[in-house]
Amino acid sequence: MNMNVFYKSLLFLLGFFSVQTKAGTEVNVAGWGTADQSTTYTTCYAQKALDRLRSTCSRTVTQSDPWWKLDLMKTYSVNRVTITNSLQDCCYRWINGAEIRIGNHSSDVFRNPLCAVVSTIPAGATYSYLCRGMEGRYVSVNIPGTSKILTLCKMGVYVIFPVYLAGNLATGRTATQSSTYGYWFAQQAIDFNPGFTNSWSACSSTDAQTNPWWRVDLGSVYRVNRVVITNRLDCCPERINGAQIHIGNSLENNGNNNPICAVISSIPAGVSSNYTCNDMEGQYVNLIIPGDSKYLTLCEVQVYGEGPFLPEDSCEDEPEV
Repeated sequence: MNMNVFYKSLLFLLGFFSVQTKAGTEVNVAGWGTADQSTTYTTCYAQKALDRLRSTCSRTVTQSDPWWKLDLMKTYSVNRVTITNSLQDCCYRWINGAEIRIGNHSSDVFRNPLCAVVSTIPAGATYSYLCRGMEGRYVSVNIPGTSKILTLCKMGVYVIFPVYLAGNLATGRTATQSSTYGYWFAQQAIDFNPGFTNSWSACSSTDAQTNPWWRVDLGSVYRVNRVVITNRLDCCPERINGAQIHIGNSLENNGNNNPICAVISSIPAGVSSNYTCNDMEGQYVNLIIPGDSKYLTLCEVQVYGEGPFLPEDSCEDEPEV
């Protein structure tokens, strides 16, 4: 096995399981979006506030009312925002008086509701600001006034998932697929990240092949009432067309001979579509695209239902006499 692939796989799995410990509470989604700012000083780009490195920061030039904005690509319920300040003596005071805003106004971030005002943050420190479920697609930081500079060295946006995660049977399960294109691992289809940015690190994909498939093992038999599929946003949304959703208990033909819940005609780019399965019983949920030279790309798969149950054709062991 290529060592680069091995280490990337290991790092991905470690990150994935650390996310699972927060399932149902909060997940940092800051890295899922794209950042912008009012101006840029040299190479201190807005996205550097999201790169998880304390040594690299975003920074505006000196101006009136500088701002930094994060587009999360969809509306979330935000529990809290964290800001890591600059380590440099010259710059750590530049965050004083900054306003954190959350809302759905894109062009005028100053119209979005206020979450908190930053009085001061010591050099290199990380402070957390409670937003208590404020809803919005955009998270912004701005400093009112003239001759101001805004610098952010690390931003965190922690989102509550009371509906998105509750009852999702795929959470924490094991996924596999018929082949893997680059670093588009099967597990990334159940990692909470819808892959609106950096699809390669958030979505699964097979190579081009005949009848590509993806499968999640739910660990036990469940009665599945619906499956939710999120399609990729960046390109190629038509690749999902014709995919079949199978549910059952057999691994014959890698699980692809199980009964069909639904056939996906199409899903628009970046959209999550629901498919009703009417309490079909099964331990395995498969997606397969029949045909030659097909890719199967999945940015998120959610499975909802009840259980676990014993299969209908099984019985418990009789007690010993």
